[in-house]
Amino acid sequence: MLGAFANAFRTPDLRRKLLFVLGILVIFRAGSQLPTPGVHYENVQECFAQIESEGLYGLINLFSGGALLQLSVFALGIMPYITASIILQLLVVVIPRLETLKKEGQAGQSKITQYTRYLTLGLAVLQATGIVALARSRNLFEGCNLPLLRDENSTMQFLIMVVTMTAGTAVIMWFGEQITERGVGNGMSILIFTQVVATFPSSLWQVRVQQGWTIFAVVFAIGLVIIAAVIFIEQAQRRIPVQYARRMVGRKMFGGSSTYIPLKVNQAGIIPVIFASSLMYLPMMAAQFNQNTQSWWVDFITTYFQDGGHPLYMAVYFALIIFFTYFYVAITFNPVEVADNMKKYGGFIPGIRAGKPTEDYLSYVLSRITLPGALYLGLISLIPLIAFVLIDANQNFPFGGTSILIMVGVALDTVKQIESQLQQRNYEGFLR
Repeated sequence: MLGAFANAFRTPDLRRKLLFVLGILVIFRAGSQLPTPGVHYENVQECFAQIESEGLYGLINLFSGGALLQLSVFALGIMPYITASIILQLLVVVIPRLETLKKEGQAGQSKITQYTRYLTLGLAVLQATGIVALARSRNLFEGCNLPLLRDENSTMQFLIMVVTMTAGTAVIMWFGEQITERGVGNGMSILIFTQVVATFPSSLWQVRVQQGWTIFAVVFAIGLVIIAAVIFIEQAQRRIPVQYARRMVGRKMFGGSSTYIPLKVNQAGIIPVIFASSLMYLPMMAAQFNQNTQSWWVDFITTYFQDGGHPLYMAVYFALIIFFTYFYVAITFNPVEVADNMKKYGGFIPGIRAGKPTEDYLSYVLSRITLPGALYLGLISLIPLIAFVLIDANQNFPFGGTSILIMVGVALDTVKQIESQLQQRNYEGFLR
């Protein structure tokens, strides 16, 4: 593997791509530590050090590499873009105009990408406004009443902070597109990977500080097992064989080849976890804005959903992940479309007739393979919450949940792309 890295850096064009990606990541991390104008940096750091868990904003803070709760220029991270991309994927299914654009190929996809950019900026403005408003009212950090802004009554400073954070999101979006075009791998995924990895060492070391070396060693050993299991499931797939009949077009013979349709066990990726996490944060956010209101629903949410270790919270979270897994797979993989395309080009599954029987067979296989994928996502996502109960670690337990899925998934995808480029240059495989 080290030899393959050496070969990659010996290749001039591949070396330029890798160094370009590293340069973007250095700037990206520097912006994540640069405070927004008007922030009382010393008080923010003091409040940040006092909190035991990041509760309400845990997911967004994870994707920003800890920049959110430090009110940096890149505080919003890549989360607005992720949210916008998910919304556009859902709208493609329900809005005929967007569905038509998707079928137009590269030109239509470029238009959808432009819509995603506009929606990202709109969401960034909303999120930045909410975060700065919470910092202005001293409600961003629970239990810390220090002033977080230099001038809490200045409207101009408020607007400057919102514009700065929104501009930071636009720059991050541009970084991701540049990495995709001029670097190696998917730019947005690599940026998310960088932010998650940035918080990983501190989360792991916090277990050592809180629990000692024995628990640290146990957690580390369990973590290696979890990583191996995640890699196994992420690589697992059901291959459905497809045979194409031979056909004559003009004077040439086409077809007669065999291939397969790869159906991954985790067909939905990490999207269901993001959906479920975002939905679980909505009631907590509503309760936080109504802390001074005496209401039964505020007490209910505070009792059962404020603490991630409560059994009811875990049960609802697990059920939402199962639901969103089936939901997302249903809107992203269309058995009818796949069956029609196979029939159009003379393809068929051995033993299954083309048309409706092929559609029914694909739906049957997909429903069966989605269940273990949904259970896998649910169990992995519950690992940090279970650890919170068993060893009293914070909810950003390093080996599990969103962080481990992102790290393993993006690392595998990037390694595959580097390996393919090395193979194109007649080098030995990246993994032996």
